[in-house]
Amino acid sequence: MVKIWNLVAIMLIVLLPNVSSYDRPATRKNIVMHPSSNDPVSPEQVHISLVGPDKMRISWITKNSVMPTVVYGTTSGKYEGSANGTSSSYHYLMIYRSGQINDVVIGPLKPNTVYYYKCGGQSSTQEFNFKTPPSQFPIRFAVAGDLGTTEWSKSTLDHVSKWEHDVFILPGDLSYADLLQPVWDTFGRMVQPLASKRPWMVTQGNHEVELIPVLHRQSFTAYNNRWRMPFEESGSSSNLYYSFNVFGVHFIMLGSYADFEPGSDQYQWLEKDLKSIDRKTTPWLMAVIHAPWYNTNEAHQGEKESVDMKQSMETLLYNARVDLVFAGHVHAYERFNRVYQDKFDKCGPVYINIGDGGNKEGLAKNYRDPTPAISLFREASFGHGQLVVVNASHAQWKWQRNDDDASVEKDSVWLTSLSADSSCHI
Repeated sequence: MVKIWNLVAIMLIVLLPNVSSYDRPATRKNIVMHPSSNDPVSPEQVHISLVGPDKMRISWITKNSVMPTVVYGTTSGKYEGSANGTSSSYHYLMIYRSGQINDVVIGPLKPNTVYYYKCGGQSSTQEFNFKTPPSQFPIRFAVAGDLGTTEWSKSTLDHVSKWEHDVFILPGDLSYADLLQPVWDTFGRMVQPLASKRPWMVTQGNHEVELIPVLHRQSFTAYNNRWRMPFEESGSSSNLYYSFNVFGVHFIMLGSYADFEPGSDQYQWLEKDLKSIDRKTTPWLMAVIHAPWYNTNEAHQGEKESVDMKQSMETLLYNARVDLVFAGHVHAYERFNRVYQDKFDKCGPVYINIGDGGNKEGLAKNYRDPTPAISLFREASFGHGQLVVVNASHAQWKWQRNDDDASVEKDSVWLTSLSADSSCHI
């Protein structure tokens, strides 16, 4: 099957847009992971995501059909709650058919509490557990983009797993499967140890598009089926953009590869979402995109998903006093000052590019010289970010480099919420 997919990729590559405009250094090899059990109804690729203030979506895949049921409770082996959900599957190019993808929303749940759960009901032999986010500060977020399924990816996940966090944020390019659908299964198996314990909130990247002229006209097939986010709960009509709260932090997950022009559905949704935020109860406001709006790396310059989306939406984010904007796409790390319209602005967001999770294409090592004044730190290394929102006014951001298989702090900064700055009030 792998040989067939490789042949398909070679035959179709001329039909796909060339997203590489620079030479990427070699990376570590890709990992292939097979099911850990031969049982066709055993749950695998388990991951969880937030749904509203007190619910969690449990997602998993089975080879054969099962009842999409989750039992759960606060004591191991004792499951007081039970919920049913939905199941689906998809075809790709008539060569690949996914297993049964199950989605079940459970709750209401207590904050800062460990829950034990089984996918498939009481008869399932495997028990998982997760911890809900707290309902007070501090709140800890792990951030890594452009993850993939390489040995570097595994290294990043290992480092993240050793840091106690509440939510994982992924700014697009999850599996790097492109056309090779079985890679999605490897990705799901690779992230399960972490993604089954803490909620993963993700947005799409260019490697999730999957559109092939004539042959496959539906974009984001695997992404939308496998990684369902709480878009409906946030008033969005698309899984490609949505928002969610974690106590006093509001995250806006934008779609770089969905329509973003003024008047588009995403633009109108963003306007409405920003107007609904009460900064007295939600003092921190953050956005996540895939293609960065600010970037001094030679890689991915001039792309419409960056240039046109910035022109369309930057003022919306600025006027709403967004504190932080995370992006991926560029396979390196870069932190900017507070910026608006290409200049320092103390009321603008801090832009952080963190597309260095471990992808198969390697690092983007060439930066533009001289370094613009608005770029405060940049380095082409694999790594991940750690954001601790300490209270309503202060947060600490750290970037951990793991190029040498050891998590080493290379960048750190304290941030003050714009809602706490009286000179930046709207």
